[in-house]
Amino acid sequence: MKKFSSRLLALLLAVMMIACATAGYAEAAAEAPAEDAAVSYTYDEYPLERNGIALHLDRIAVEGDEAAKSILLVHGLTYSSHEFDMDYEDYSLVRFLARQGYAVWRVDVAGYGQSGAVEDGFMPDSDYAAEDINAAVELICSETGLDKIDVLGWSWGTVTSSRFVANHPEHVNKLVLYAPILGGLGAADVTDAFHHNDWAHAADDFQKLEDGSFDLSVAEHVIIEMYCSSCWHYDGEYSPNGGRRDLCVDASERLIDLSAIPMPTLVICGDKDPYMNYDMVNSCLDSLPEGSVLEIIPGASHVAMIEKPFYHDFQTRLMNYLNS
Repeated sequence: MKKFSSRLLALLLAVMMIACATAGYAEAAAEAPAEDAAVSYTYDEYPLERNGIALHLDRIAVEGDEAAKSILLVHGLTYSSHEFDMDYEDYSLVRFLARQGYAVWRVDVAGYGQSGAVEDGFMPDSDYAAEDINAAVELICSETGLDKIDVLGWSWGTVTSSRFVANHPEHVNKLVLYAPILGGLGAADVTDAFHHNDWAHAADDFQKLEDGSFDLSVAEHVIIEMYCSSCWHYDGEYSPNGGRRDLCVDASERLIDLSAIPMPTLVICGDKDPYMNYDMVNSCLDSLPEGSVLEIIPGASHVAMIEKPFYHDFQTRLMNYLNS
């Protein structure tokens, strides 16, 4: 009964958010850029299994494009890789990268999204997830014939992808650490193996005004609704907590060994991200290889890639680095 009530409450909240967003959605949808509306995409899923658990790996590319380049996107904590594809106007990072000539791959770590469930939510911690990423990269290189691909990790995905490249650098060309969790988020006891997800938590990364309402000058209501709806659809009520236990340590504890990253790396984040340790961010180039770049977007937060004033800036800075 408790689980049913939680789901019912979430659905009621969803209805309320949809009602608030409907008017703006219809008006904005009519203004969708022709650049994206005229493009068709191919979507394929690739069977992948590690440690007896099926992992969801998919690929999106522009239809008819041979896509000579590949990039793997690695999701963060709690929610899975659907977040990279907010398919509204030209917000989707996946479709943007596809239009730049990439085959865009996404993997869900074990226990997340469309990957197989895990019995122990503490099992898919940062080190475990790094090996799931390796399995995905090995398959991508086998399928494409490429020797190296690019990898972008977001939030917790920066911890997992950086540990992956430290142990398996051979197939990675460039690394992108988007909103990197360089240090602990604060010591806390994580005793539950699974995190109980809800709509308020899913929406918590969006910037808010002093009264607690969403700052709709930064994030469009439609995007907030799509984001939360996708979290509920793909990730449901529970997500593994192994990564959360890794992150909930003292702020002085380094979670990413930048000196162990052997390839050029882009560190990109907003300057209003509550998860950033900006002392560590501002000194990151001291430990990264030559050719690495630091980009801080003024005014942007943890979800810069889908914030109205900043997502084009994010896309431009990302491509400037990938093309350099």
